[in-house]
Amino acid sequence: MITRKRAFRGALTLTVALGFAAAALPAGAAERTPTAEAAYARVTAPAPSNAAASSSSSDARLRELLHRLTAVDGAPGAFVETRGRRGSTVLTDGVADVERRTPLDPDSRFRIGSMTKTFTATAMLQLVGERRVHLDAPVERYLPGVVRGHGNDGRRITVRQLLQHTSGLPDFLDHFDPRDIVMDPLAHRDPLDLVNIALAHPPEFAPGSGWSYSNTGYLLVGMIIERVTGNTYGEEIERRVIEPLGLSETSVPGDDPTIPGPHPRGYVRPGDDAPLLDITAVNPSVGGAAGGMISSGSDVNRFLGALLGGELLHPAQLGEMMRTRPTGGSDGRRYGLGLESKPLPRGGRYWGHTGDFLGYETAAGATVDGRQATVMVNLGPGSSDAQSDDIQAAVETALSRGRSTAFAGQR
Repeated sequence: MITRKRAFRGALTLTVALGFAAAALPAGAAERTPTAEAAYARVTAPAPSNAAASSSSSDARLRELLHRLTAVDGAPGAFVETRGRRGSTVLTDGVADVERRTPLDPDSRFRIGSMTKTFTATAMLQLVGERRVHLDAPVERYLPGVVRGHGNDGRRITVRQLLQHTSGLPDFLDHFDPRDIVMDPLAHRDPLDLVNIALAHPPEFAPGSGWSYSNTGYLLVGMIIERVTGNTYGEEIERRVIEPLGLSETSVPGDDPTIPGPHPRGYVRPGDDAPLLDITAVNPSVGGAAGGMISSGSDVNRFLGALLGGELLHPAQLGEMMRTRPTGGSDGRRYGLGLESKPLPRGGRYWGHTGDFLGYETAAGATVDGRQATVMVNLGPGSSDAQSDDIQAAVETALSRGRSTAFAGQR
């Protein structure tokens, strides 16, 4: 789920003014200086000697970025796990818990927000490969009468357009009061109710005529999966992705507000000068098929490697997923079906997704030659735009470890 940071911050500030600040952490807790130095928490295999110089330079830059995320951008803790053919490495900075000052566990789980969309899209594309869903069929075929109102019409919107954010459907988060979550974080939120929040507003554009990120579309994708299979979207993700890959640290929690296994506390910052608020325990149904999953750095990296390596989709469906269109930004970002691509600083492109959920901001990327990287900080919303930029820079730096400037094989 992509949160609207400025709107969230403003509403959260108002929440504090209304008296909810009593649940926040002590003011001093947010101001304590995080761990001064980043350090490897786990290395499964050393880099080969002929890549040592390049890796060393990238490692130094990664350490700098992780420390910037905690010391400058204001996150309590920052984490990156890189994975390649020769093993994986974890690097951390800061703390998992601002009261206890505990370091981040190298096997940490966390809420992955909109990276859920890549899992959801993979399950949907498997159904496409089984000819149970057609990408260019109207949404109406699978959810008759659901998408109606204020110019929104499921008879004119295709499944492909939901997956690629070209449906024109409003994003329910643009019209959702985040105070409702903060005031009642354990409440269940039905996906149809969230969809109807969006459908009370006119479309952003005619279907297929533009691009605009919409969590609403992925809630509908989850509903289509459930209508076609008779199972919850979570059960289908578990059966089709999690279990085949052995992703033991990944889950689709439904209404469960807890994070199983070792995990950092998740925080929001209600206002510029406000203390951090611990929102680790929250019902993830507000994210659902668009952003409700939990995973770890090692599992996300394994998933992306398997996806790009053809382990989860037939070539035709993987090709559809990787058929991208520009998003309109100046950074060269392009979006496929639940998977985005972006240029690497040294040339070529990488594939992945970003994610925000209450308490966490994440990003992950992978190259087609077998490199993956996942970055997480335990703050959001309430962070600065610089935090997102530094997270993205950390992913790109991690994917460049030991990589020569002449690199072939990227789309």
